[in-house]
Amino acid sequence: MITQKMKYGLKAMIVLAEETAGSSLPLRIEEIARRSGAPKRFLEHILLEIRNAGFITSTRGRNGGYVLAKAPREIGLSEVLRLIDGPIAPLACLSRRSYQRCEDCPDEGACRLRQVFGEVFWSYLLLLESLTLADLSGPASVPIHDPAPKGDSPGS
Repeated sequence: MITQKMKYGLKAMIVLAEETAGSSLPLRIEEIARRSGAPKRFLEHILLEIRNAGFITSTRGRNGGYVLAKAPREIGLSEVLRLIDGPIAPLACLSRRSYQRCEDCPDEGACRLRQVFGEVFWSYLLLLESLTLADLSGPASVPIHDPAPKGDSPGS
């Protein structure tokens, strides 16, 4: 599950991506907050983190604001997710960037938790790493599938 901080960061980046498709003028933080629905004070910290990572740039002054530093298709969602939320692996022993051996696991090769969660995680990771900011900006093209819509019961 992604954090609220991540949701705010992604929504702000979507606003910047959509602006890039139009005028490409810098957007002031007040406008980004208004369009994304994120609180301005919280958004300031998030945008600073995203800027320091090189995904966006900022300019000061009367006509200043934020713009994307790269094209939306060049900004991988997995990179932004790791930046804001940290490691995305369900177990520390599956993380590529923050690997840690589990203290209670004598043999990683025989660990059933690692095997099962690893299969699920690698599938998730392949999909996640194929997505970019461009996939989030613009009109939705794929309907979200709810495996158990409200009111439906399994087997009906």
